[in-house]
Amino acid sequence: MDGMEKQVLEYLGSAGKVLVGIGGEWKADKEPQILQAYEALARLLEDKDYFIVTTNTDAVIYDSSLDSERIVAPCGNVTWRQCSKACTKDIWEPGEIPDDLCPHCGAPLTGNTREAETYIEEGYLPQWQRYTSWLARTMNQELLVLELGEGFKVPTVIRWPFEKTVYFNRKSRMYRVHQSLSQVTEEIRERALPVPENSAEWVRKLEKLL
Repeated sequence: MDGMEKQVLEYLGSAGKVLVGIGGEWKADKEPQILQAYEALARLLEDKDYFIVTTNTDAVIYDSSLDSERIVAPCGNVTWRQCSKACTKDIWEPGEIPDDLCPHCGAPLTGNTREAETYIEEGYLPQWQRYTSWLARTMNQELLVLELGEGFKVPTVIRWPFEKTVYFNRKSRMYRVHQSLSQVTEEIRERALPVPENSAEWVRKLEKLL
């Protein structure tokens, strides 16, 4: 075990709270063993007070043993369905509407994600409120921040807010793990470490060292 990996596990053991961001490196089409990475992450977070923010919309994370009550997907979830014409704010579970047509206007249903022509954001908002309440309780607490595989496609969801959290919480430690975009800003460099590795592989490697 190298020094950095030992340090991460030490912080993980002592941190009162763990904030995790998951980005594009964890898309199932990019990583065939992605569910294994989620299970490795679940083991690392076992018995921890954590919250996960993901910008992925493939919903694979919900197939893992991670607690869905501790996950928010503000970019949506492709398995949830909405009216493609956004005639209603209703959102349906997979298979709830067998013919996949909006019962209000007859338009085809589509995935409830930011790629929809008109994204119905109400689907994630209750969970987002739970997340922001949790985040408010991390101030002045020992906080470990793991940003895993997030680039610049939607930096306003994870990348920039996580930097702000680390900047204001002097008791935080952050690891930004990404194959090519692990750079950290000068403002948080004393408490943030760039890790230029594939984040899914890094988590699996870390879990094996437990």
